[in-house]
Amino acid sequence: MTEDQLEQQCLEWFAEGGWELGHGPDLAPDGIAPERSDYRQVLLLADLEAAIRRINPHLPDSAVEQAISQVRQPSSLDTTVSNRAFHRLLLDGVPVDYKLDERIIHDHALLIDFEQLEANRFRAISQFTLQGSKQPRRPDIICFINGLPLAVLELKSHTSENVSIWDAFNQIQTYKDELPELFIYNEALVISDGYNARVGALTASQERFMPWRTIKHEDDKPLLEWQLETMVRGFFDRELLLDYIRYFVLFETDSEKLIKKIAGYHQFHAVREAVRATIIAASVPEKELRERRATYGTEVAPGSKKAGVVWHTQGSGKSISMCCYAGMLLQQPELNNPTIVVVTDRNDLDGQLFATFSAARELLKQEPVQADDRDTLRQLLAERESGGIIFTTVQKFALLEDESGHPILNDRHNIVVISDEAHRSQYGLKATLKQDGSYKFGYAKHMRDALPNASFIGFTGTPIATEDKDTRAVFGDYVSIYDIQDAVDDGATVPIYYESRLAKLDINHDEIEALSDQVDDIVEDEEDVTQRERTKGEWSRLEKLVGAGPRLRQVAADLVEHFETRTAMMDGKAMIVAMSRDICVQLYDEIVALRPQWHDPDPEKGAIKIVMTGSASDKAALQPHIYNKQTKKRLEKRFKDINDPLKLVIVRDMWLTGFDAPCCHTMYIDKPMKGHNLMQAIARVNRVFKNKPGGLVVDYIGIANELKQALKTYTDAKGRGEPTHSAEEAFAVMLEKLDIIHGMFAPGPNSKGFDYSGFEDQPHKLLVPAANHVLGLEDGKKRFLDTVLALNKAYSLCSTLDQARTYHKEVAFLSAVKAAITKHTSVDRKLTEEEKNSVLKQILDNAV
Repeated sequence: MTEDQLEQQCLEWFAEGGWELGHGPDLAPDGIAPERSDYRQVLLLADLEAAIRRINPHLPDSAVEQAISQVRQPSSLDTTVSNRAFHRLLLDGVPVDYKLDERIIHDHALLIDFEQLEANRFRAISQFTLQGSKQPRRPDIICFINGLPLAVLELKSHTSENVSIWDAFNQIQTYKDELPELFIYNEALVISDGYNARVGALTASQERFMPWRTIKHEDDKPLLEWQLETMVRGFFDRELLLDYIRYFVLFETDSEKLIKKIAGYHQFHAVREAVRATIIAASVPEKELRERRATYGTEVAPGSKKAGVVWHTQGSGKSISMCCYAGMLLQQPELNNPTIVVVTDRNDLDGQLFATFSAARELLKQEPVQADDRDTLRQLLAERESGGIIFTTVQKFALLEDESGHPILNDRHNIVVISDEAHRSQYGLKATLKQDGSYKFGYAKHMRDALPNASFIGFTGTPIATEDKDTRAVFGDYVSIYDIQDAVDDGATVPIYYESRLAKLDINHDEIEALSDQVDDIVEDEEDVTQRERTKGEWSRLEKLVGAGPRLRQVAADLVEHFETRTAMMDGKAMIVAMSRDICVQLYDEIVALRPQWHDPDPEKGAIKIVMTGSASDKAALQPHIYNKQTKKRLEKRFKDINDPLKLVIVRDMWLTGFDAPCCHTMYIDKPMKGHNLMQAIARVNRVFKNKPGGLVVDYIGIANELKQALKTYTDAKGRGEPTHSAEEAFAVMLEKLDIIHGMFAPGPNSKGFDYSGFEDQPHKLLVPAANHVLGLEDGKKRFLDTVLALNKAYSLCSTLDQARTYHKEVAFLSAVKAAITKHTSVDRKLTEEEKNSVLKQILDNAV
């Protein structure tokens, strides 16, 4: 299928979805039905004016002209800043003033009617030529709603082996540079070669362009031959697209840079389903739902106050989902301007989530507030008559000294409690008998007492254990599931591999587990990490064993060698999880003794740092590593930046949940962990980043049993895919790929074969003949390039295993052959600069 045929097929799908089709040359200034005065004009002004008059019939001509003038005027030289300003106009309308009976009226001109689909004009226009800063450019298809160019589709033919979907991505980047005015209005970018299709936001990098696998709802995943068809019938379904623009677009500032984020299909359908479930759960029991539900949501009982649990695997954008859910819920007329209470169980998580919500003001149309203490929380909840988003930790629902039960703070029915990580132990409803004969209840009971008519919904990255009856009693069952298999298939996360490198411990594993359990029981009520620190006296016995000098020296030596081997293969960073703050410092000292050049007292310099809580009253040894909030923020930025020399960070509790550093590819664990705490910690390495094939968890303490237990919880919950793979699995794949390559060089019926066994001594002599041999085989180039790519991927995941090291030079030689073939045929132009550098780095590192 040629590019032109693909475009025609795509337009047919648009037409079947109710879009009007148009041909750019016809509408051009010199076309047969001109709708533009010149080739720089990106808006269809007649459509825009007609829509404003149709949707706002009460506005006089002067107000309509003001509105059009504002829409045409970019608010900034920065396209993303202008895009944000336009998005606000799209959601709230354009502010206009006009005179009526000698009075000045302040009003808003709406650009889209989100309530009445048919009041809007949807047009898909092909070959729409625009005069760029360097030359005329012609995007394949632009989707206009009411004359506004809200989406751009760039298509490439899949039949040409020289061209791929990423050429379409590069083409869009060129358009962004040369046609900035087109992208002021953009809400979605789509790239496709027909078979593959991806959608991304204005500022999205290549790895953030994601497939769209559904049409009407979460279960509607037809196995169509063309992903582009699913994209047009699903994402561009006119009704769903209006919902999407209204509730699923966010802006955030990251390292002083404004970025735009849009939801993936799993977030889109989960939020819509969760909102419907909440309306039912919060309703008077008679209410029936009119439309077909997704499978998970069928269990929600009207009036039950249990809106369900959204389980989306870690790294798949839970914070964005929660934010979109809040934004959509606030605008549902059935809930009559609800109050939303967002509950986490740790101060640092409360802060992270609060920052995400605070950045989403266009969507939420209000500023969230944070309850600093118990009294403030009680006051905020009691005073609220409607609306508002209140952030708190669950511990602030604790009772005062003289209270036997929590007083009712607000008995309204339109309060919704959103719980982050819904299955922590402290959500218990059960009572425990205290020594003085009174009963102590979990915070969930106090929350229920304080807000007796509120509805509860949970968002979690790990499944709820089958035996966890409390969570189900508070929230009900799943309303949406997006498991590890889904996330890896979609490229939303990368797989996690596990490698055991147990340091010798004079203690058996059962004893560690028993001590660890006792500690968990003691600290579960603490919301503040510093407070937990004081309570952890129980660790002291275990800590002495784990923190013994000879053992830590052994761990440090192994870790340094392992990390250097790993980063020789793949650029990236690592986190080390230690048991206590003292051990963090001891381990730091041991590592720095081996690599003095990594140390620097300046927080802005150095390759290794500790991030932990602390105060002026802590002992002297800890003081150099205790930083204020601002400095910690700076360290976070440094760690997230792949080009910053900070490569290793030692933590105890911080950064283990809700922390996103995509370039982090390894986690060294030297602290007993289990359950969802363990699953959340290891998920720090599953983020997608450039050519990272997977994350690696290295075990120094013995968490294999805990991982097995976590896997059981996961599979019991019907999760598909595996939370972790062993590094040995990657080694087996590597051997299999090497075997295929050896077969390609072996003599056969049509080939003399080629012996490259001298690659260690004379790689340069063998390089070109080896490449020529591959090019002489039938389909040799493609088979070889694909196999070496898979070989490199597997090797980078297992290169630290002793048995893999013997293959180091052979893998580097084969990578050099691949680079030579690519360079000489220049067909595989997709090799990015990073990949080229990484191949060269390997070859140089091995002196090949």
